[in-house]
Amino acid sequence: MLNADLVEKVFLDCMFKDEEVVDGVPVIEPVKVEGVVNNYGFHPTRLESHRDGVKLFLGELPKGFHQNTGGGASFLQACIDKGGNQWGEHPNIEQLMCLGIGLGLAKYCMPKEMWSVLPGGMPYFVVKA
Repeated sequence: MLNADLVEKVFLDCMFKDEEVVDGVPVIEPVKVEGVVNNYGFHPTRLESHRDGVKLFLGELPKGFHQNTGGGASFLQACIDKGGNQWGEHPNIEQLMCLGIGLGLAKYCMPKEMWSVLPGGMPYFVVKA
């Protein structure tokens, strides 16, 4: 089930821990993802360990977000699940979207330079089939 607490728990688990960073540099190459507000570096092994859960979370988004049924939708609409319930706020959406992008399960529909022409200046993203 898609909810903000579960998404945040997975997101935080995928971040580097203090002992995995030496002099401000991760001990292994992070999976880098550019979010709407922030950029993130995920621990590749832990990120991959959450693939199935993130895939389930993304599957709870409305049909418009999915490549085969809608082709992508606005970041601003992603706070509502496919059942019409609000599951989280914008920070939670960014967490889920970035986890999906980091795993190759989601992508932006347009480059960041073009976001300003979109409603609210927010990106559209799509969940890959």
